[in-house]
Amino acid sequence: VPAPDYLSLMTWTDGALVERLPNGLTLVAQRDPAAPAVAVVTHVRAGFFDEPDRWQGISHVLEHMFFKGTARRGVGRIAQETKALGGYLNASTSYDRTVYYAVLPARNLAAALDIQADALRHPALDPGELARELQVIIEEAKRKLDSPAAVAGETLHEVRFDRHRIRRWRIGHAEQLAGFTADDVRGYYASRYVPARVVVALVGDLDPRAMLDAARPCYADWVGTAPAPEAGPEEPPVQGVRARTLRGDVTQAELVVGWRAAPALHPDETPLDLAAAVLGAGRGSWLHRALREPGIAASAGAYSYAPDEVGVFGLAASGDVARLPEMLAPMGEAVARLSAHGPGEEALERARTLLRVRWVRRMESFDARATALAWAVAHGDVTLLDREYARLLAVTPDEVRAAAGAYLAPDTLAAVAYLPREGGDELTPAALTAAFAGRAATPLAATAIAPPPPRAPLPLTGRTEAGTLHVAAPGADLLVHRKRGIPTTTLAVYLPRAWETAGTAGLGALAVRSAIRGAAGLDAGGLALAVERLGGALAPGATADHLSLGVTVLGERTAEAAALVRALLTDAAFAAADVAAERAVLLEEAREVADDMFRYPFQLAFRAAFGDAGYGLPAGGLEESLRAFDAPRVAAYWREVVAAARPVVVAVGDDEPGRLAALLAGAFGDGPSRPARDGAAPAGWQGAGAPMVVPRAKQQSAFAMLFPGPARRDAGHTAAEVWAAVASGLGGRLFEALRERRSLAYTVLGLAWSRRRGGALGAYIATSPGREDEARTEMLRELARFAAEPVGEEELGRAREYLAGQAELSRMTAGAIAGEIAEAWLQGRGLEELEAPWARYRAVTAEEVREVAAPFAAAARAEGVVRGTA
Repeated sequence: VPAPDYLSLMTWTDGALVERLPNGLTLVAQRDPAAPAVAVVTHVRAGFFDEPDRWQGISHVLEHMFFKGTARRGVGRIAQETKALGGYLNASTSYDRTVYYAVLPARNLAAALDIQADALRHPALDPGELARELQVIIEEAKRKLDSPAAVAGETLHEVRFDRHRIRRWRIGHAEQLAGFTADDVRGYYASRYVPARVVVALVGDLDPRAMLDAARPCYADWVGTAPAPEAGPEEPPVQGVRARTLRGDVTQAELVVGWRAAPALHPDETPLDLAAAVLGAGRGSWLHRALREPGIAASAGAYSYAPDEVGVFGLAASGDVARLPEMLAPMGEAVARLSAHGPGEEALERARTLLRVRWVRRMESFDARATALAWAVAHGDVTLLDREYARLLAVTPDEVRAAAGAYLAPDTLAAVAYLPREGGDELTPAALTAAFAGRAATPLAATAIAPPPPRAPLPLTGRTEAGTLHVAAPGADLLVHRKRGIPTTTLAVYLPRAWETAGTAGLGALAVRSAIRGAAGLDAGGLALAVERLGGALAPGATADHLSLGVTVLGERTAEAAALVRALLTDAAFAAADVAAERAVLLEEAREVADDMFRYPFQLAFRAAFGDAGYGLPAGGLEESLRAFDAPRVAAYWREVVAAARPVVVAVGDDEPGRLAALLAGAFGDGPSRPARDGAAPAGWQGAGAPMVVPRAKQQSAFAMLFPGPARRDAGHTAAEVWAAVASGLGGRLFEALRERRSLAYTVLGLAWSRRRGGALGAYIATSPGREDEARTEMLRELARFAAEPVGEEELGRAREYLAGQAELSRMTAGAIAGEIAEAWLQGRGLEELEAPWARYRAVTAEEVREVAAPFAAAARAEGVVRGTA
């Protein structure tokens, strides 16, 4: 590839400094002034590919043990100290690396480096703690077995690959995990966790030289060398179509089709990324238009995954098991067209623009940017990021066609279908061959579309509060915030609406989702192409209180995006076929919730808590209500909401706020003057009855419990957030009591849920069925302690500083800023909440936390249980 002209391109490594220490460890630092925060990312070049069979899953075990203490810090202290500094931390293990990260206020960098370096260099790896943590990891493995998409995706690797380590169940199996000893973990650590295999990346609002100076002493005296790990077996060339059908307690079909593809840094990696975007990114993608738009599938997409050594290209869809055969033919046709004819300039530019915006949004987050810098350095050179981005801009349709033809051959594909125990035909190689080995489809013609033109700006005066400009236009409230340094605008329009009942559940969701299927003379595909050419994808949303339409586009296309969104409000078509197709998708999604071991218990608990209205109902609706909605009813509902509501428009981008507000006023501000309305009165708490229990043949039992809590505008709202921070997360009381000391679960949490007209305090855990009663008893015991006695000063201080720090950190990204503005305006007390929100957390007292936790001592508990019977 010729050297690109970087002067014409946006670069991602400006100002980045790289230093390789004498021991082989590499440091990289870059300044980003977007927020007063810093990210510390530790990239270790060790993952599932580095594990011999006898240690399968051990890299993930070591990831867990990273947080289990050092000689200087006891169990739980790493998380607790980070929380007290206002930060959060986590980790992930992949095929070719393990990444640890901490994000916290920039002023606490030195303390964060001390914690992270200590954990990296001096893990205790205590045998007793390992035994307890292995039980937690086994629970995590069970949770994964209860996820149909995860099971189907990893089974695909087993079916497609014969020898390479990617074919193994990467988290490990319970029997083998239970047998690991401290010596095993120490042996793996000693051979992989050595300075030459580590990159530490720092991104934040600090001088990069100062960051390097702070980091250098933490790592410079670390000594460690080791022989190269045992290489895994190489994968021979594979021919032949392969298929496997799984059966289980699932309600919908999960289908995944895949091929062996290019690994990281291969010249074909970026063309395959673009091929996946042409096929599966956005509503204008070929698979969305062929599968989801007509209602054949509830979801459809494509991906190209390129770790070191070997890559995977996949197509995925889910939906009604009876329609599984219908999913295959459009998939095969799309791949055949791409391989034979390429994407065409129009389709490629749509995909390229979406990937550019996705790249920008990912790099806004300090931890994501630091992770990207560390990956580039680990693979040779930090400027690799700029070369990858330049490559994205330079790929041609012929390169995409050639890559698709080289890798997506019909005689090398594999597929997995995960189906309910009863119903649906087995997936066979013959069916796959018939779908994918047919005659190549004709190329798609370029789509001529005429989106609504941008409207003339309407300059209006407004008032700035807490850095956000509010313009009270006649037809809408406009809230505009400038975030410098990003070439995109995040735009969202919110419509307040009345609550739903059991008979109308899902009507709002169906209306807002049907609206983007046709407006201003454009059908669903035309609308999708119009907005995706601007760099965005329309995102309809529905909650009990509001409907919304959101999009993030390239900054110079903001006026065009605003005109499109306005057209959806005023000129949506609601064709009968479009409403019927979207209703079918919502029905599939409503059924799919029952397979989700996190969402479904909460759905049951909220219905038990709030009954058959408002917050008690899922925003996506119920099967019985959705079936009753037709196009005339949906269209009438939408027009009623648009006519009655005073829209709230939120925009965040790198533009002068007055100019951006004028653009938005031209699109949304000229409607009739309407007052804001607050909707129906809230339904009372109804959560004192018996738990709502659903038995399923799952590996775990999961339950969510809810208690009465303060609404968003109530005085106790902030104290409720502090309670949740004390109770939940790494180092939290529930985490320590139920996971760390008893190894009951991988996932355990407490939450403070609040909306404008109601609130709840909640808790969740997923554990082995035989330990459900123990988990409930211990959960209730810990909750009762909150009601009986004030929290200690140390844990209160940690929680307050954590929330105060998060309030600072959250302003790294435009999307987070837009969400904060919308939350303050729609749910809270207004823009005044944006002024130093950290101060209100630091003012909460232990007695206020005890008062908000008082419902834990009462019997008014709502509970939803998915009871595993496997």
